[in-house]
Amino acid sequence: MSDRFELFLTCPKGLEGLLAEEATALGLEETREHTSAVRGMADMETAYRLCLWSRLGNRVLLVLKRFAMKDAEELYHGVLDVEWQDHLLPDGTLAVEFSGHGSGIDNTHFGALKVKDAIVDKLRTPSGERPSVDKLNPDLRVHLRLDRGEAILSLDLSGHSLHQRGYRLQQGAAPLKENLAAAILIRAGWPRIAAEGGALADPMCGVGTFLVEAAMIAADIAPNLKRTRWGFSAWLGHVPAMWRKLHDEALARAEAGLAKTPAWIRGYEADPRLIQPARNNVERAGLSDWVKVYQGEVATFEPRPDQNQKGLVICNPPYGERLGDEASLLYLYQNLGERLRQACLNWEAAVFTGAPDLGKRMGIRSHKQYSFWNGALPCKLLLIKVTPDQFVTGERRTPEQRQAAREQAEQMDTTPPVADQYARVNKNGNPVKPAPAPAPVVEQARLSEGGQMFANRLQKNLKTLGKWARREGIDCYRVYDADMPEYAMAIDLYHDWVHVQEYAAPKSIDPEKASARLYDALAAIPQALNIDKSRVIIKRRERQSGTRQYERQSAQGQFTQVQEGGVQLLVNLTDYLDTGLFLDHRPMRLRIQKEAAGKRFLNLFCYTATASVHAAKGGARSTTSVDLSKTYLDWARRNLSLNGFSDKNRLEQGDVMAWLQANREEYDLIFIDPPTFSNSKRMEGVFDVQRDHVELLDLAVARLAPGGVVYFSNNFRKFQLDANLAERYAVEEITAQTVDQDFARNGKIHRAWKIQAR
Repeated sequence: MSDRFELFLTCPKGLEGLLAEEATALGLEETREHTSAVRGMADMETAYRLCLWSRLGNRVLLVLKRFAMKDAEELYHGVLDVEWQDHLLPDGTLAVEFSGHGSGIDNTHFGALKVKDAIVDKLRTPSGERPSVDKLNPDLRVHLRLDRGEAILSLDLSGHSLHQRGYRLQQGAAPLKENLAAAILIRAGWPRIAAEGGALADPMCGVGTFLVEAAMIAADIAPNLKRTRWGFSAWLGHVPAMWRKLHDEALARAEAGLAKTPAWIRGYEADPRLIQPARNNVERAGLSDWVKVYQGEVATFEPRPDQNQKGLVICNPPYGERLGDEASLLYLYQNLGERLRQACLNWEAAVFTGAPDLGKRMGIRSHKQYSFWNGALPCKLLLIKVTPDQFVTGERRTPEQRQAAREQAEQMDTTPPVADQYARVNKNGNPVKPAPAPAPVVEQARLSEGGQMFANRLQKNLKTLGKWARREGIDCYRVYDADMPEYAMAIDLYHDWVHVQEYAAPKSIDPEKASARLYDALAAIPQALNIDKSRVIIKRRERQSGTRQYERQSAQGQFTQVQEGGVQLLVNLTDYLDTGLFLDHRPMRLRIQKEAAGKRFLNLFCYTATASVHAAKGGARSTTSVDLSKTYLDWARRNLSLNGFSDKNRLEQGDVMAWLQANREEYDLIFIDPPTFSNSKRMEGVFDVQRDHVELLDLAVARLAPGGVVYFSNNFRKFQLDANLAERYAVEEITAQTVDQDFARNGKIHRAWKIQAR
């Protein structure tokens, strides 16, 4: 074989430039960048050195041959032409990887099979002995890349991907690969900072990948020093003496590096489940003297106590993959920015994020940004100098401009709400699971002009509605309902929690602007309502259409107890789109409580049976609550039990229409609040409130005792009560009497009727 080879080094997308610099420094010549790869010329010693020392590469491929091919037959003969006896014994094992397509080969498995057949046929002995396939630990790994009619046949010297250093046997849900973490550290300037004696802190360290990679860089440890098996280990072209020399040199450098005073490298992680896995990874890397991991929130992490110590804060915050993550992620970034300003003055910071817009919410400007890919996800690395001149100090407005903004917000009172454009969805609920909430912070976030206007509106509403709520003994109510069209959301207070429902923006709204306004609002809410950030929960209401149903996605099972009209009720703010308590029906529930004394009460589509609790509180002789959902009936049972009303209060699971058709009992007071639409698997057919309300009301009135009353309500914005019902029954619309002060702005939140037999 020649003393000089063509090498291909593969890497994650976006690392090509850094890998080219690294490979050139390690001896690669004539270096050229390709997509997810670097190409160059080198001798065998350089090839070994790249395997041992490359922090950024995935594989080191030694090119055996390039040849043109038009079809599978030419592929076979091109591979067959190689002197495979120089590389593998007839009784050896091999694995073949094939990439690319064309020239009649559109299936990589077929291409790999043709390559394997050619190698096996070349090495087959007269006695029939031939190499076998071993995909896990072969003696020889062969790679063929098909590129525009040219076949590039290579040996894989690395074996398993070089990013697999061997220390990370335990990992979190979405860890960074080790070579991507190393690339981020290099871009962030860690080699320079470490050489100057700087420290490193990761306030969201997960299982410690940044920490270990940083320590290996600082201690001059070859990233693959501990690997025992390589792609060249059983290769016949392997030069053991040359490899041992390079490996011994790397061992000596590592020993000298570890003998130095350890760099101060610390990780902090809020999730207690990740602390021990992180420490185990550090220990396997042999870096326990260099790296320490502690449990701690972002808002409380401390850099080195020595105030003269400077260094790098580096982190990879969660990206947010679920509806409802926006609030916790925004506050997480705010906490990070606040902590940097408070505790890391004159340090450098590197934030690797899949949500760069959130990076702007930290209150510190980045002086450089680099694009990376984390798998298929485009990401940004934000580099920050934590100095006062980089702090975002808020808006530069005169007092007159700020006053004008406040007056403009107050004038928005006359703007019609946009919330009534969206129908509240059925009571099955839309499952959401907010990300874990961060710890409280010390200073308030700086608000944009729009955010300040939004905060002014919230404070004004809170002042007015808070007095009313205290006077009425109400501790859960709506404080904002799309009062400002740009901020289309509903905000409800549940004692000391804030429940935010963002209305899906119309398609005409620029998604980036909608996102920015959401972040503005989320930044303003804790300040305006004087609520801790960790107690803000956000969900998104989509427009209801077709047969879309909202199903549970979360099972946190965290219930909060609230008070209304002398009863205690359980709400769940996290697991469903709705909380278990429709706040707009508060007046109807209180009316039922006042009228229920001595009556038999029937609650259809009962949901969590809050109306039944009120009826029992009012002295109802009995209550019967019907719903199709076992989950909601269990919730209803807890609500009744919480108030001591377990006796004489029946819960029935079933399809309401079928249940009414089969039931022959009489009731004095019936409440019906059906969903707009339902197609549960447990019911026959589909329920549509506009189409089916006449049959529903006929069945319900048939169950009324003499002098009985049906209260019927629904929230379908386009609903029209059938005019013929007024010919058979006494029908009175009572909507205005069933809307409290906190819903006065939204005239279409629901409609309600009182219906009696003539």
